[in-house]
Amino acid sequence: MKYFFPILSILLFCRLVSFAQADVTTSIKENTGPDPNFHIYICFGQSNMEGPATILPEDTTNVNPRFKVLTVFSEDLAHLGREVGNWYTAKPPLCKWSTGLGPYDYFGRTLTDSLADSIKVGVIVVAMGGSGIDAFDKQNYAQYYQNADAWQKGLMDSYGGCPYNKIIEMAKIGQQNGVIKGILLHQGETDNGQWNWLQKVQKIYNDMITDLSLTAENVPLLSGEMLSQAAGGLCWGHNSIMANLPYYVANSYVISSAGCPGVDDFHFSNEGMRELGKRYGLQM
Repeated sequence: MKYFFPILSILLFCRLVSFAQADVTTSIKENTGPDPNFHIYICFGQSNMEGPATILPEDTTNVNPRFKVLTVFSEDLAHLGREVGNWYTAKPPLCKWSTGLGPYDYFGRTLTDSLADSIKVGVIVVAMGGSGIDAFDKQNYAQYYQNADAWQKGLMDSYGGCPYNKIIEMAKIGQQNGVIKGILLHQGETDNGQWNWLQKVQKIYNDMITDLSLTAENVPLLSGEMLSQAAGGLCWGHNSIMANLPYYVANSYVISSAGCPGVDDFHFSNEGMRELGKRYGLQM
C-alpha cells in the first residue's frame, strides 16, 4: 500500500505529459503550412512606394482586419508596437513608422472589399526614396552602394545593406503563412528616361520568381506610372518607356497615373495616392 500513491502519482504525471504533448502537436499542425486564402503581395520601389502622401484620419479608421502588413523595420516596435516578421492589421503607415500613405494602402483595401470574406490580403513593403533600380538588384546593389551618397547608403543600411535580400527574407517568412500572388513596383524617377530600366526590372523580377520558387504565369508584375505631365510631374516622360514593360515581362501591367493629383513635381497627394492604389487593386 505504501507504494500505491507514489506509483499513482507517476502514472497521473505521465498521463498529463501525454495530454500536453498532444496539445502541442495539435497547435503545431494548426499553424504550419501556408494558407491558400492568404494572398500576399511584394511592394518595392522608391519614394512613391515608400509612402510620401499625408495620412488623414479617415485613412486610419475602419481598416478591414483581413488586410495585413508584415513588419520589416525593427524601429516599428518602439513607434508602432509592431515586431519584425509578424503580421498586423494594415493601419498606415505600412512601410515604416516614419512614412505616409502609399499605393499599397488602397490596393489592399480595394482587394479586401472585392474578394470573398474568406480571403486575407497581406503586403510586404521594402522601399527607399530616391533609389535607382540598381539598388534592388542582387548583384549590382554593391556598386550602387559604393557610389551612393550618405543618405542613400543610410536607407540601404536600414535594409541590411542589400534591399533585395531583405525582400527575399521577408517574402520567405510570408510564404510560411500564405501565397505570393503578385509584385507591385513604383519606381522610375531616378531612372527617368533610361531605356535600360526595362531590362533591369526584367532581371529583378526574374530573380524574385526564381529565388522564391514562384511561377511567372501566376505572379504578375504591376508597375505604376510616374506623376503625369498634366499633374505637373517632371518625370512624366518615363511613362512612355514604362509602356514597353509587357514586352520584357510578359505577365506585367502598367497602372495609369492619369488624373491622379500630386503635391509637388514628383509625389502624389493623398487623393492621388488613394486613386492610384485603387487602380493597382482593380488591375489585380
